[in-house]
Amino acid sequence: MEFTVNALEQEPIEFDLEVPVGSIDFSPEAEQDGPLKASGQAEVIHEHRGPKEIVADIRLKGQFAGRFEVPCARCVEPVKIPLEAEYDLIFRPTGADAGPPERSISAVETEIGYYQKDSLLLEDVLREQVLLSLPARTLCKPDCKGLCPRCGKNRNLEACSCDEGPADPRWEALSGLRSKVKS
Repeated sequence: MEFTVNALEQEPIEFDLEVPVGSIDFSPEAEQDGPLKASGQAEVIHEHRGPKEIVADIRLKGQFAGRFEVPCARCVEPVKIPLEAEYDLIFRPTGADAGPPERSISAVETEIGYYQKDSLLLEDVLREQVLLSLPARTLCKPDCKGLCPRCGKNRNLEACSCDEGPADPRWEALSGLRSKVKS
């Protein structure tokens, strides 16, 4: 769904839709597991920057809910994660904030996105919001044993017969330390 400044100038646009699986590419970070429900409103906010300069910002306020699969950080098995979040975002035209190349920005300015060619795609916004809502590290279970670094077997499903291999010679100086330290 595309929001254009011209259409939003007439009136705000409300949306309530289900995004089917495969419509948005979440890349390797996540895979959509069922429809993604999204609803909200898009509107234009005119920002007056002087007597003759008006910037048309797009405000997108809404919520989404859906189920996703992400790989476990240790064994790479898929982990199902339900997500539900709200967002209230402001987008400015690209180049609206062009100025000195280096300047400090306020905390409010860090929350502003940019749109190109007088339009904004809802799918791009949903992709970004879903990826930001996912946990940074996901485990299939708290005591996940992960993959064997030698043979690649999932240690949660089967034990491997790989030996630990030779110890790193750089640690040999510390090998006798445990017996010398009192408990």
